[in-house]
Amino acid sequence: MPRSASPPAPDAGPRFRSAAVARMAQMPVATLRIWEQRYGAVQPVTAPSGHRLYSPSDLQRVLLLRQLTEQGHAIGSIAALSATQLRQVADGVSAGRRPPTRRNTVARIAVVGNALAARLQRLPAVPRGPAWQTFASLDEAAARQGAPLALLLVQAPELRPADMPALLGRLQAARQACGAPPMAVLYRFASATTRRALLDAGLQAVREPADDEALGRWLATAIAPPAARPASPAPRFAARGAPAPRRYDDATLTAIAGLSPTLACECPRHVAELLMELASFEAYSAGCVHRDAEDAALHAYLQQVAGSARALFETALERLARHEGLQLP
Repeated sequence: MPRSASPPAPDAGPRFRSAAVARMAQMPVATLRIWEQRYGAVQPVTAPSGHRLYSPSDLQRVLLLRQLTEQGHAIGSIAALSATQLRQVADGVSAGRRPPTRRNTVARIAVVGNALAARLQRLPAVPRGPAWQTFASLDEAAARQGAPLALLLVQAPELRPADMPALLGRLQAARQACGAPPMAVLYRFASATTRRALLDAGLQAVREPADDEALGRWLATAIAPPAARPASPAPRFAARGAPAPRRYDDATLTAIAGLSPTLACECPRHVAELLMELASFEAYSAGCVHRDAEDAALHAYLQQVAGSARALFETALERLARHEGLQLP
């Protein structure tokens, strides 16, 4: 656990980039950015290159904040305190005074989809312990019994019009079993028709953010009290070859993406995220509704393009893994 120390003069000593600070504080870079942007807990300078640079005193502040949040203090309640006040809080805990109870913005959250649950568990905005529940499938969620939930998230990477009638029934059954909470379906690729069907059914349709930081920002708005929330991002698409079968499934790629904060290079995370995107678009193109033979040929071509790109990036991931000393399955 990080320990506090007396900070040096504000601008003395070297400057540290965010990845180095996050590693020293034993926390994800995404959490550090949320502390900065959402809570104003620390204010690094920005270099001409665009990198955020932390002074030794910034680093010591982050370490102290990390220590206090690990002891139970909510970051929102201590982010604005001065360095002296933070040390007084830390000294109070050391002397035996009980830290304030951390409150969960949402009492109970459930996620359908193990890969999405693994991503969300890395985010600081997600409540832990009994407030958290994971279901492997919609059918498992529909069999749930217990107190109503406050938020239900469902991962559905590819949404096709032909699947929507049955899927909507299963979504609503799971929602009713969970006490009819707000429900968001996180997808990677979908048509305007399928998104509209979800919205007409009273569900949110959210394109799953590719990186954890963006996912954390979205989740923070989803579990916050109702307010002006940003619109769901619009979907984007991809581009050629003779594809081989997938070498890595979403669970493996999600685990690789979560390793990045511990590495100097963030490329493994980016490549893992790209692979999940490409695999989803490849599967989505294979099942697209065809208006005519020409349309079918176009979607078959798009499937080949996505599969070829995926195979190339799988090879790139293996090369990155060897370079970074990562063990791939």
